[in-house]
Amino acid sequence: MKETILAYQGEMTLKGLNRGKFEARLAKIIRWRLEPLGKFKVYQAQSTVFIEPMEDNLDMEEAFRRISRVFGIVKMSRAVECDKDFAAICETAEAYLGQTLRGLRTFKVEAKRADKSYPMKSPEICRELGAYLLDKHHHLRVDVHHPQLEIMVEIRDHAAYVHGPKVDAAGGLPVGTSGRALNLLSGGIDSPVAAWCMARRGLALHHIHFASPPYTSLRAKLKVQKLAKELVEYTGNCTLFVVPYTKPQEYIRDHAPDVLFTVLMRRSMLRIANQVAKKLELQALITGESLAQVASQTMAALVCTDQAQDLPVLRPCIGMDKTEIIGLSRKIGTFDTSIEPYEDCCTIFTPPHPKTNPTLEEILAAEAAMPDLAALESEAADGVEKIAIRMGEDDLL
Repeated sequence: MKETILAYQGEMTLKGLNRGKFEARLAKIIRWRLEPLGKFKVYQAQSTVFIEPMEDNLDMEEAFRRISRVFGIVKMSRAVECDKDFAAICETAEAYLGQTLRGLRTFKVEAKRADKSYPMKSPEICRELGAYLLDKHHHLRVDVHHPQLEIMVEIRDHAAYVHGPKVDAAGGLPVGTSGRALNLLSGGIDSPVAAWCMARRGLALHHIHFASPPYTSLRAKLKVQKLAKELVEYTGNCTLFVVPYTKPQEYIRDHAPDVLFTVLMRRSMLRIANQVAKKLELQALITGESLAQVASQTMAALVCTDQAQDLPVLRPCIGMDKTEIIGLSRKIGTFDTSIEPYEDCCTIFTPPHPKTNPTLEEILAAEAAMPDLAALESEAADGVEKIAIRMGEDDLL
């Protein structure tokens, strides 16, 4: 019995934008995600994407898993298509779900008619199909409030579909429908979550990482590559830009008050990220900052940081506490990699007592005393290493 995956679209309209743009983008993403698995027919109708295998022995479990990570899909189910003849619906329900019903005590039937011309109304379908299944499985009883299995019947324009309960998918908007941005990927817990959150709102993104050898190791860079690879199922293929940041970081360390070091370094990173982003025609920067989590993320420090460059800085974690961020990190599968104990450049040279309430005036005065910093930043931006992050590649090097 050949299964079809039904993927139910979520919010797919935005004021001033055509719904067709969202749907076309969503179908393109799904086809791309499934291409390595074999041939599938992907088409849309009535706010649902239908994914039908076109070859025998395709891995439907893996196809289902991949689609569940596509933003723009809110619910999913694996279903069997049949004729809209009611006898065919009954036979299909028994053939597809009968074995499951033998191990249960309660069930219910739900029906939806997208095709309003169908002669039976939804309550009648539920009642008659329920009676048919009860006649086949005498041990069963109907429980409309807390059934062990909910059997769904959907009457569509072209066919009927029978399936079990829908499961949650990724939600959000299709990647690429809200613009393009550059995510500052540090290697910690927060920045991968920030990337996931913004991709979920439709942003296509690349990553930028700051490395300071010999203070940071090759293992630290490999950790960041691994994080980018873990995110790629959600974000799509992207590029990781690795900035050689040793010289600017040492220069700030040697020429600025140590209590201002962290904010000055964050401003420097944003300026470099700005240069890289503008070369790529990206529209914003993304960071994983959370208000008041550390000294560089107080309101005063963030005000100083934002003044360093002119692109919007998106901070989706800004109102989350650490427990919430960790929970999302576990959900999207990046937590275990994020806690691997390799230093990143944000944690080296950190002063023991950083200033939590800096003013923009003192920050600008400190930068004025570092006349060579701009040239070092431009050199670092020009010297970025570009690493392609792709789905399906085991070796990132």
